[in-house]
Amino acid sequence: MIETERLVLRRLREDDLDAFAEIFAKEPVMKFSNYQRGLTREESADVLGRLMKHWDDHGFGHWAVVQKSTETFLGYEGLAIPFFLPEVLPAVEIGYRLDPSAWGKGYATEAGRAAFSYGFETLDLDRIIAIYDVENVRSGRVMERLGMRVERDTRHPEQEGATLRVYELTRDAWREGQRSLTN
Repeated sequence: MIETERLVLRRLREDDLDAFAEIFAKEPVMKFSNYQRGLTREESADVLGRLMKHWDDHGFGHWAVVQKSTETFLGYEGLAIPFFLPEVLPAVEIGYRLDPSAWGKGYATEAGRAAFSYGFETLDLDRIIAIYDVENVRSGRVMERLGMRVERDTRHPEQEGATLRVYELTRDAWREGQRSLTN
């Protein structure tokens, strides 16, 4: 478990399914996913199961993002291997999906900083990437606020016509950014 100023990041659990399914049924949350629509409860259960399995298989993954003050489940954020885009492998990607009620409040950036700290300090990664559909402008802004820089543009392997932008942050650049925050 990781705590930030306003959030608790903890492993996802089976008993998160009700809140998870409620959030992931919303079209805006899944618009830029492979589904491109809100999920059914069964699809949400499958996604939740895959996210939990990633932890079991790789020793890291996405956390539940929970607002400290209300204990509200807001979605997920964390690190995973982006198997869907083989051209970037080997790589670890930061990813997030939060309830629209949490958008625009800095939660993705706050949790992202914690994910970078975990990835670079605990997992000893050399770099972390982020991949997003270029039409998802809000997500791109989060990546920029996190200090990430464009590495390349490419096409989505399963969604015809979708342009993906790959951002990256190296451990050295992250550490330099951390030093500038303390000076």
